[in-house]
Parts: sequence; C-alpha cells; structure tokens
Amino acid sequence: MNRSFTELQLIQLEITEMNYRSIPKFDKDLKKLLKKFRTLNEDIEVAKRNAIELFHLKEINNLSVFQVPGFHAAGVRIYKLKKFSCKALKGRGVKSGIRIIYAYHQETLLVEFIEIYYKADQQIEDTKRIENYLKSR
Repeated sequence: MNRSFTELQLIQLEITEMNYRSIPKFDKDLKKLLKKFRTLNEDIEVAKRNAIELFHLKEINNLSVFQVPGFHAAGVRIYKLKKFSCKALKGRGVKSGIRIIYAYHQETLLVEFIEIYYKADQQIEDTKRIENYLKSR
C-alpha cells in the first residue's frame, strides 16, 4: 500500500494526540485571572497547539517551554510555559507575564495543568504546590 507523505502525517497526528486536564487549584487560579484577562481560555488553547504540542510531540523548541529544575518523578516532568500570548494584554505579545506550570506524563501523553499566574501578582511558581502534586502521583 502506497501512502502519500501527507496521509502519513495525518495518521501520525491521530496517534499522537495529547490529553489535557487540570488540578482544582489551577481551575481556581484561572477563574481569578479570567476576571482580569477574559481571553485566557482561548489563549490557553492556542498555547496548547503552538507551544506545548510543538515541544513535546514534534520536538520543536521555540523557546516557550522550560523544564522546572529539581521537580520530576518517574515518567513525569514539570515544565513552565513562559512565552504566553494573551489577547487581553494588547501590544505585549508573548511577553504577557502570564506563566503556566504543568506536568507532562511522558508515557500517556498527558499534560496536567498545575498553576497559572501573572508575574505582576506573583514572581515565581508555588514550589509547595508542585511538591504536593508530585507526592500525590
């Protein structure tokens, strides 16, 4: 059977589909930030495609995603999405100051969102939350 390159790419995309979910504290953070930045839900969907999936599935590093040093468990790595474009922050582009911390489960292709914050309100990630997340897994 002779398949075109495009058909093979589509088959590969179907096989390597990422799954997403979030912890309750992330949902609470998001709800709070949505009051300031109403486009966040849409912006997160764009970030999933243009940063997270490119980095993990296609192995394309566009310098948006960074591993958080010192936090990992068997098959799970913690990452920070730094270059996050928020439409509600017009003119700032990927330098919005919004950060997303997530866990990537390599074997199951699961991304679990742990924390979202705005740098003007909080300078760095909540290390206790990350530690608790890893302990609970």
